[in-house]
Amino acid sequence: MKKTNGLTGRLLLEKDGASFLGERRVALLEAIDQHGSISAAARAVGMSYKGAWDALDALNNQSDQPLVLRSVGGREGGGTRLTDEGRRIVQLFRAGEAQYQQVLDSLLQGADRLDAFQQVVQRFSMRTSARNQFAGKITRLTRGPVNTAVQLKLDRKNTLLVVVTSESAAALGLKTGLEVTALIKAPAVLLTTDTSAAFSAENRLCGRIARIHRGEVDAEVRLALDEGKTVVATVTHDTVERLGLAEGVPACALIPASSVLLALLG
Repeated sequence: MKKTNGLTGRLLLEKDGASFLGERRVALLEAIDQHGSISAAARAVGMSYKGAWDALDALNNQSDQPLVLRSVGGREGGGTRLTDEGRRIVQLFRAGEAQYQQVLDSLLQGADRLDAFQQVVQRFSMRTSARNQFAGKITRLTRGPVNTAVQLKLDRKNTLLVVVTSESAAALGLKTGLEVTALIKAPAVLLTTDTSAAFSAENRLCGRIARIHRGEVDAEVRLALDEGKTVVATVTHDTVERLGLAEGVPACALIPASSVLLALLG
């Protein structure tokens, strides 16, 4: 991208208050389309294998339709491909990138305009430490004197129940039909391989283990859900062994409603 007034313009798109699509992720999608492999695409764009998984999970979780489809396999693959929606998003981004530079050329004609522009750009740079971010629409609100129960529709099959204080619900202006982002820290996600029993946790998202990344202290487990979404849990190595967790094993993520935070843009 050419520089304007000594600055390099980069297009970054935000969805529901979270960074969604930028040059690095688009380059990864293009490399996926070219190589058909997460590991090969990661190498092509200079990204770690784990970083590529993180980026693809975030894209699918924040998209109304999956952008990438993967079959569970080893480190080198099991086929990975862009969906039609993924290709459409890449094309739209590249077209918008060209127009974005034209906007920069007209905006950055003076220091006052540059300052105003930088303030606008800051809105598109929100980051969060939560490993799980899901875009969803509020389908039901049950208000109480202290707490409010919020039902979110993530996709055709998955929903989340969130409990927030009624004061927070009012401050956020929560209402049915509103698009919000659900944030869940990985340590708050419990895993079970018993996919049929009832549990006390309000949220139960089921799928198959897609990947286990072992660290020195604990393990990061990715659970692939239907509709292309992924839940990340942090568990002990003992839990991995005790539950017999491995790629392809059916499992469910149990998430207390009180462990989910809500965010919205603006």
